[in-house]
Amino acid sequence: MGKSSKEAQLDLLEKLKKIAETWQQVLDEFFLQANLHSGQILVLGCSTSEVLGQHIGKGSSTEVADILLPPLLQKVREQGIFLAVQGCEHINRALVVEEECVERYGLEPVTVLPGLKAGGAMSVKAWKSFKAPLMVESIKGHAGIDIGDTFIGMHLRPVVVPIRLEIKEIGEAHLTMARTRPRLIGGPRAVYPE
Repeated sequence: MGKSSKEAQLDLLEKLKKIAETWQQVLDEFFLQANLHSGQILVLGCSTSEVLGQHIGKGSSTEVADILLPPLLQKVREQGIFLAVQGCEHINRALVVEEECVERYGLEPVTVLPGLKAGGAMSVKAWKSFKAPLMVESIKGHAGIDIGDTFIGMHLRPVVVPIRLEIKEIGEAHLTMARTRPRLIGGPRAVYPE
């Protein structure tokens, strides 16, 4: 016999509480290791479906987006960096960014609005939460957080360096993180900073 709707709701609330606690730990550790500077770009890809144990794109959850985005936005704003939230493949993985980011980096806006079925819950939440949101088709971020294997690598600068934490999942979604560094150039006589 299945759970009643009240029991299912309580299970969801408990799951969301645990996700929020885990996410706060991840953010604290990520920002220590990412070493982002004011004005740089953090790319977020997140399948809220995967967080709740569903197949990517099959169960967008505004509840998960409501838990994950606000603390991330707070950290981003405290550090003076830009957040770029990647939508799903149905909008060509376009990203929600602030107009100020578009102007600073000379990005070209595109015309599309994120939706639950084309973009996903996280990009919808970002669109509603940003001060002056715009959509761009591509960006070159300085760091990235990928929740649920959304494949944000196309939006990161070379050279990507993994950030490894003990926490490997948010809810039931696989978690990967990275920062970037400039390419090392030169030959055998080249000297590089530590």
